[in-house]
Amino acid sequence: CCRAALAPRGAAPRRVAARAEVATATVKIGTRGSPLALAQAFMTRELLQTTFSELSEEGAVEICIIKTTGDKVLNQPLADIGGKGLFTREIDDALLDGRVDIAVHSMKDVPTYLAGAQILPCNLPREDVRDAFISDKYGSLAELPDGAVIGSASLRRQSQLLAMNPTWKVVNFRGNVQSRLRKIKEGVVDATLLANAGLKRLDLTENITQLLGTEEMLPAVAQGAIGIACREGDDTMANYLAGLNHEETRIAVAGEREFLRGLDGSCRTPIAGHCFQSEPGKLTFNGLVASVDGKTIYRISREGTWCEEDALKVGADAAAALKAEAGDEFLDWQTAGFADLTA
Repeated sequence: CCRAALAPRGAAPRRVAARAEVATATVKIGTRGSPLALAQAFMTRELLQTTFSELSEEGAVEICIIKTTGDKVLNQPLADIGGKGLFTREIDDALLDGRVDIAVHSMKDVPTYLAGAQILPCNLPREDVRDAFISDKYGSLAELPDGAVIGSASLRRQSQLLAMNPTWKVVNFRGNVQSRLRKIKEGVVDATLLANAGLKRLDLTENITQLLGTEEMLPAVAQGAIGIACREGDDTMANYLAGLNHEETRIAVAGEREFLRGLDGSCRTPIAGHCFQSEPGKLTFNGLVASVDGKTIYRISREGTWCEEDALKVGADAAAALKAEAGDEFLDWQTAGFADLTA
């Protein structure tokens, strides 16, 4: 059921056992096949092998590539092919029917409600949440002239960009990180925005023109975070994942996802949210909901104590406050994609 995976550029672990040499893997990891997804899967494999001695032998952890709907359909905006679960549904199926034991996801792609009898108890340490501005023509976002063409499939980025300058034209820009960088070199668009986390994991930061602060471009919910799921009742896998979990990341992601859940994760509205420990023991949350054209943006900030209970409360309260301010009509009226789904 699984294809052999080769280590992508920037992935530290490179040992991949040939299928013929290993009859049965101790742990099978389900992942998408993009270079970034594979880098994250190889990171997970290395952590498992260095943390648990019984998994340290060659072939004890196998990487299984699974093609998702979001990978197959590249010529349409994400909103047009269905929103929720575009990059997780087929991996969920493989996990639930036992073809893989754990599933590695970019957390921003994971719907707020998990499919079937699975749990997501583990987040790896979060990478930089900021977006990177990339252009071969202009030295910063501020230098973009009126009428500039920006490539992005993200409604969150589109709305915030158009709020800065409504003359900019944001065009659909799908494909993996490398293909988008190639399009920049070819002059297909004037600029694009990519998550710095992905560029760092792929060792491609030399392409960055400018890093954008979160006050300028608020990140997607769970941006930069990797989540690992397993089946309910699989105590062996749950114990492995407990040994890899980074609690600070898990708390932050829980708060952001509660915010997204409160705004209804199936809505077609640009949403951004960032929960972080602003100082020891202090939780800070910033969120927004916007119109696709950027003409209307509702922002909110909340604070609390750094713990999971407060993170969930702050996320839920922020969502409720924004819904009350924006109104159900505003949330229902939007017609473009689910939260911030980017390939």
